[in-house]
Amino acid sequence: MADLERARPAAEALIATLPDPSRVIFVPANTLVWAEMKEMFKTAIKTFGGVDTVIANAGVMESHAVLDVETVDANGDLLEATEASKVIDINLKGTLSTLRLGLHHIKDNDKHPDGSRGSIVLIISTSGYFGGTGVAAYISSKHGITGLLRASQLEATKHGIRVNAVAPFVTPTSMVGGFASQWAASGLPSNTTQQVAQVVATISEDPNRRGACYLTCGPIIREMELTRNALLSQWLGNDVAQLMAGAGSFFASMGGYPLPRLEALQS
Repeated sequence: MADLERARPAAEALIATLPDPSRVIFVPANTLVWAEMKEMFKTAIKTFGGVDTVIANAGVMESHAVLDVETVDANGDLLEATEASKVIDINLKGTLSTLRLGLHHIKDNDKHPDGSRGSIVLIISTSGYFGGTGVAAYISSKHGITGLLRASQLEATKHGIRVNAVAPFVTPTSMVGGFASQWAASGLPSNTTQQVAQVVATISEDPNRRGACYLTCGPIIREMELTRNALLSQWLGNDVAQLMAGAGSFFASMGGYPLPRLEALQS
């Protein structure tokens, strides 16, 4: 279990309630600090002998409206939305770092009976598929993780690693504190943290799941990615579906998209 150092008391209190606390350790790590992330994985491997499953769960939401166009400085110039960058860094960059390190370490595992070497689960959100709340930085970052789930499949498959995701709907965390009572009064369904954890655990162990994402909303659990793929021809037409499939096969035959060397990235 990894989180910022300030989460240690709560994490260790939780660990103490488990049937076998010796099977869990807390490692302080900031997903934006590469050295800490590397050390986290090394500590897990040293303690338990290896890493079989990784859950990329770090996530935050902005506290100020990112698309606010009224907040200006003394000169009347619009202020930069710096908090938005932090949200995108933590949610998307942090998940990317966790995914990369997970792939790096799991690829050397012996194969399991199902042929895989391990499993990674990305925590997205229904905001990774829908955007009606207008929470721009959070929604953008979660859509990015949906893209990361899709983009990771070629590399993950090459190494025999299953990468899936869970997209929870409203769940009682600090992100919903501002409307939790009103939501409950509305009668709309919501998750418990235990329900989300159960879905994460189930998908992480299911050998038949690769590239899947499960929307989780209380009693409602729906797979999003495989069903989307199955409906592409109905959604966009057979011509577009076949074009996308052909393009995917083309790049797969080349071992992936040939990456350009752009001057803007050279420094």
